[in-house]
Amino acid sequence: MATVTIQAEEAKQLVIHQLTKVGLKEETAGKIAEVLVHADLRNVNSHGVLRTEHYVNRLQAGGINPEAQISFQKTGPVTGVVDGDDGFGHVISDVAMDHAIDMARENGVGMVTVFNSSHCGALSYFVQKAADAKLIGIAMSHTDKIVVPFGGKTSFLGTNPIAYGVPAKTKKSYILDMATSNVAWGKILQAREEGKEIPEGWGVDENGAAVTDPNKVVSLSTFGGPKGYGLSVIVDVFSGLLAGAAFGPHIGKMYDDLDKKRKLGHYFCVINPSFFTDTDIFLEQMDQMIEELQHVEPAPGFDRVYVPGEIEQINEEKNLKQGITIASSVYEFLTK
Repeated sequence: MATVTIQAEEAKQLVIHQLTKVGLKEETAGKIAEVLVHADLRNVNSHGVLRTEHYVNRLQAGGINPEAQISFQKTGPVTGVVDGDDGFGHVISDVAMDHAIDMARENGVGMVTVFNSSHCGALSYFVQKAADAKLIGIAMSHTDKIVVPFGGKTSFLGTNPIAYGVPAKTKKSYILDMATSNVAWGKILQAREEGKEIPEGWGVDENGAAVTDPNKVVSLSTFGGPKGYGLSVIVDVFSGLLAGAAFGPHIGKMYDDLDKKRKLGHYFCVINPSFFTDTDIFLEQMDQMIEELQHVEPAPGFDRVYVPGEIEQINEEKNLKQGITIASSVYEFLTK
């Protein structure tokens, strides 16, 4: 597959240009671009600038409100809800996380549900924001059905990602961002774009049989069998039911019905360690835990033990200097 490597700032400006060209405000486009490039810097290209064309198509079809009036209602000392007014999930989620952070700073915990939203990009962006503030961040989002429940033949659940961000003192934050499916659907799209096969266990065909051809994938599989299935349902409860949004097969489709609002829900929680323990001791112990994990003797075939999010952080440091690599077809769209 032909690729192009460009600097992160250029990628941001190209995304902003494409989004403002179809009527989006520059401030809104800038936040979307920031979240997308965040993913590409971490080599999570399935959630990067590759998504821009889809957002443009949905925006032009009327499936996203370009003039969304995002509102926040505080429902208690540590709780609140955000109405996204069918705007871009990246901006809506950023607002929700900011409110959760503010409540956690004041009262120890902040929990915010979101409704009337759309795809929000990589959840790691939002939990990283909490971790940068020396707070613990949790984020969940449901998606439209594409995953078969354990033991099932047809899809019912979404990829339903969950993310955690935990700060440390001198080490980089511990960032866990994962789909409850074996992979996110974007990985299938990326494999199709690159013309590559996928590992068995990522997806199944219309008969529920595992396939390695990404073009034959109809549904995804949960990770860890019944364990991933169970977590996926929990994500739907927190980001769907708790937010007053839909669940599973009742969620608006991402790649179909582009003219319809998706009405997605999200869940954000922020915890202030200082309300539970001494913050400095907590951060120092996180440093120690990460350090000791990294020095566990590696198993055969492994160079060393990495903590979750560490490889992505290494990629980010490298790509900030060398640039991000994207498919030529994606670059062509961004520059047309």
